[in-house]
Amino acid sequence: MARHWWKALAILLLIYVIIAGFTIRIPIIGTNGQSSRGLFFHVPMWICMYTMFTISVVNSLLYLSKYDLKRDVYASSAARVGAFFGVLGFATGSLWATYTWGGTLTDDPKQMCTAIAILIYMAYLVLRISIHDIDKRARISAVFNIFAFALLIPLTYIIPRMVDSLHPGSATTPGFASKDTDGGMKMVLYPAFIGWTLLSVWIYTLVVRYKKLELKNIFK
Repeated sequence: MARHWWKALAILLLIYVIIAGFTIRIPIIGTNGQSSRGLFFHVPMWICMYTMFTISVVNSLLYLSKYDLKRDVYASSAARVGAFFGVLGFATGSLWATYTWGGTLTDDPKQMCTAIAILIYMAYLVLRISIHDIDKRARISAVFNIFAFALLIPLTYIIPRMVDSLHPGSATTPGFASKDTDGGMKMVLYPAFIGWTLLSVWIYTLVVRYKKLELKNIFK
């Protein structure tokens, strides 16, 4: 039981984040109003996505160095979980945009680049389904995964910060200042980062366990 302490911590933190996220008093930041509460749910989704995609690409690199099929399983499992949280991040961001940008889906560079990045990882998952030979699938998927990760940071972070965008942190729209996220918000935001990330790791371990059962011949 002791080794599962982090799962209990994840549950406790997320219960706290959900309750506090909807009940604490928050400062009114520009046109955000009460929608700023989305900060507790939107931003942590990206942290989870980046964490999973990093685990995925590291395992793809390790697979190409040793051709250990276990690494391919770890890489694909992390990519699935990362794509899931990427979709959640995009969905929560689009919901937030509905109340602050005047539209759910816009031509904003940040939103478009993020959608492209997620679609690239969706293509990775489709690619894996389309190749039936295990070794061939692992090799091609690993190369594609490295390509996808190489585009991830430019698409979701660098390019949006260089062009005009409605999203905070762009070339023309400042990000939230420290005075905006007061002590009360930080007391929820930081636990949210930890809680959601732990949840993503938990889901990842469950996916890996399922794949181990599915591929018993590899995980002997």
